[in-house]
Amino acid sequence: MNITILDDYFDTVRTLKCFSKVAGHNVTIWNDHVQDNDVLAERLKDTEVLTLIRERTAIRAPLIERLPKLKLISQRSVYPHIDIDACTQQGIVVSSNQHAGTPSYSTAELTWGLIIAAMRQIPQQMNALKAGKWQTALGMGLRGRTLGIYSYGRIGSVVAGYGKAFGMKVLVWGREASCERARADGYSVARSREAFFEECDVISLHMRLVDVTRGIIKAADLARMKPLSLIVNTSRAGLIEPGALLAALRAGRPGMGAVDVYEEEPLLDTGNPLINLPNIVCTPHIGYVGRDEFEVQFNDIFDQITAFVAGKPINVVNPDVLARTGK
Repeated sequence: MNITILDDYFDTVRTLKCFSKVAGHNVTIWNDHVQDNDVLAERLKDTEVLTLIRERTAIRAPLIERLPKLKLISQRSVYPHIDIDACTQQGIVVSSNQHAGTPSYSTAELTWGLIIAAMRQIPQQMNALKAGKWQTALGMGLRGRTLGIYSYGRIGSVVAGYGKAFGMKVLVWGREASCERARADGYSVARSREAFFEECDVISLHMRLVDVTRGIIKAADLARMKPLSLIVNTSRAGLIEPGALLAALRAGRPGMGAVDVYEEEPLLDTGNPLINLPNIVCTPHIGYVGRDEFEVQFNDIFDQITAFVAGKPINVVNPDVLARTGK
């Protein structure tokens, strides 16, 4: 099989232990990011299996229609970047393990790293030290403060546990099912949405970005937060109303932000106003980018390829295509 892997930014996949699972196949790996359909069509013209690293490249109908040899797209997690209907029409199987019930510990750990970095102003203090200054501001501790978890799911529950270990009071908000899970685990649920934003010292967002959650965090919500509070987003930028975070941080409510996700990725504009704010800590969507996490993800991705080659595709998200392909 001709397998192509896109967006392996720092040529990591071939160094993974699980890469041996595709030994014997013709594997092409691209390390840059391209979204131009003409360029992608040329790169993928002989590709039979396309491997995607999360949502880095959008695969839409205009491109899919130009890839007559493509038989399988193998990836992991959600797939808003793939035109599933177009794949089905072209007879392309899409396999994606949803890993339901399995937390991304890598993302939860990064979330906690951002919380500590922002509250103690670690990046700012590092920059000051490099500039010849010594201790430029007072950081804030976590013990005894209130950690807000917006949506108590796979990752939110892990972050809540870290908060408890740090001696924080954990307060949860979200859909009723999410709140019920939190109560069952011994956590408190906010009296109201308004109280959640008003009372929390740190709020961390842990929701999938779907139609119902897009823009779910409003400017009015952020305006309720304390001047010394922190908002953290390692989920998706689209959860926050467009422009609301930048405006809120400029206004000082909340007083700090920490983000790993952006409206457009990769974000390469050094003049972007959000990342240049003095009261924010920003990382380049590295929540899931860890060697352990990649081993887990690509084990699944390569297993899906192996199953497809054996004529027994797994984790198929467009099962209607199987009748077309005879699988």
